[in-house]
Amino acid sequence: MSDIRDAALTSKAWPFEEARRVLKRFEKAPPEKGYVLFETGYGPSGLPHIGTFGEVARTTMIKRAFELISDIPTKLICFSDDLDGMRKVPGNVPNPEALKPYLQLPLTSVPDPFEEFESFGHHNNAMLRRFLDTFGFEYEFISATEFYASGQFDDVLLRAAERYDDIMKIMLKSLREERQQTYSIFLPMHPETGRVLYVPMKEVNAKDGTITFDDEDGKEWTVPVTGGHVKLQWKPDFGARWAALGVDFEMYGKDHSTNTPIYDGICRVLGHRPPEHFTYELFLDENGQKISKSSGNGVSIDEWLTYAATESLSYFMYQKPKTAKRMHFDVIPKAVDEYHQQLRAFPTQDAKAQVNNPVWHIHGGDVPESHMVVPFSMLLNLASVSHAHDKETLWGFIQRYAPDASPETNPDMDAAAGFAVKYYEDFVAPTKAYRAPTDAEREALEALRGELASYDGPADDEALQSIVYAVGRDRFDPLRDWFKALYEVLLGASQGPRFGGFIALYGVKETVQLIDDALAGKLA
Repeated sequence: MSDIRDAALTSKAWPFEEARRVLKRFEKAPPEKGYVLFETGYGPSGLPHIGTFGEVARTTMIKRAFELISDIPTKLICFSDDLDGMRKVPGNVPNPEALKPYLQLPLTSVPDPFEEFESFGHHNNAMLRRFLDTFGFEYEFISATEFYASGQFDDVLLRAAERYDDIMKIMLKSLREERQQTYSIFLPMHPETGRVLYVPMKEVNAKDGTITFDDEDGKEWTVPVTGGHVKLQWKPDFGARWAALGVDFEMYGKDHSTNTPIYDGICRVLGHRPPEHFTYELFLDENGQKISKSSGNGVSIDEWLTYAATESLSYFMYQKPKTAKRMHFDVIPKAVDEYHQQLRAFPTQDAKAQVNNPVWHIHGGDVPESHMVVPFSMLLNLASVSHAHDKETLWGFIQRYAPDASPETNPDMDAAAGFAVKYYEDFVAPTKAYRAPTDAEREALEALRGELASYDGPADDEALQSIVYAVGRDRFDPLRDWFKALYEVLLGASQGPRFGGFIALYGVKETVQLIDDALAGKLA
């Protein structure tokens, strides 16, 4: 353990770099509250999307890294800003028209369109918690609705009223002149309709802890800033939440980065030291557009888990968080295979390499063994060629290739076989497009068929790859054209696996028959 800890203190893995930055915060004295608080925020205006998971996963990785290099206790809070007014109806919910009458009501006052929970906010919070629990995150959940109503925010809200002018000075610098005329950090809840009001303040009375304003109909109201009668605008809320909870670390997307001085300034005005920050790049869909929870583009958490195990998603989140990444279905097979490559490498690595290995951060140092005897990408090609619609079909090939493997001894392999069938049915089968070989390709395929038909050695990946390579080497320049032809003519895909490995898995005789079918025009 001491070797791992020593390695962590100099590791260039980004979670350890961030953890050391947080630890430096307490080099003079430990936190007065007795623990280091990591926070992640969630705006439940739509169903939780994969970026939300990424934020919690990455924060957890930093928290685990901190726990290795420090003995100070830690806590992770997931804060849901569910008191926000619903500004527009999400497009990915049932019967969206029915929600229109509830615009500007807090999300926890909007009926649940799925008719499962007491409100839309409660529904989205439950979705978030279910997903976080699926991944085994250790966190405390806080609802803004409860946080404001219970009085936990009252001291900071009273301080915000007392220092209203100082906070407004910070905010007004960031606003256009037209917006400055009506802006207030406080958003009152209408005493009769319950709607979140965006109205100017007529008076902020710090002594009484109240605000006075006119509603949209010109009627004057005075309400206390405490007890859930008002909420803060989202930028002031960020800094005020840090102050109220004593947050020590929070990460957020690049779209928030320009607001960092605002958040920090408000936190300081309210009497607290701002937390350490980490800004990550945003996820993009297949068209390069930012993934949005309201529009529902990109890949959802549920969708990823339909085609791959949870750890592969954590692996994807670990990779280069400061680089924008496209989040679409094509990235899933690569993430699965790279995750298992790292698992297989971990036991052979020294302490320095282990703390730099993504799987240490995914599993908090308790790294399992990989039982994937066949890569996921290979399973997809196998499913494609065999037209498999159940994992038992794939196991017939797997066990011939690896006789000692079984669903019981290789549970990750068994799960992957099921995922491969589902992925094949949904993404590969609809896009398969075989083509006939050119004359040169036909001659090469006939040569490969002859070599395979006369092969009497073991189903060895390297030996079979050498045969494939030798056939193409003298016929194709560049050689990649030969492999491209194999994929397009035999597999109906533009890219594919290492072909010797595929033959070993699918079977030499079966590959000979596959070539015969292609040459006879039965595939294209």
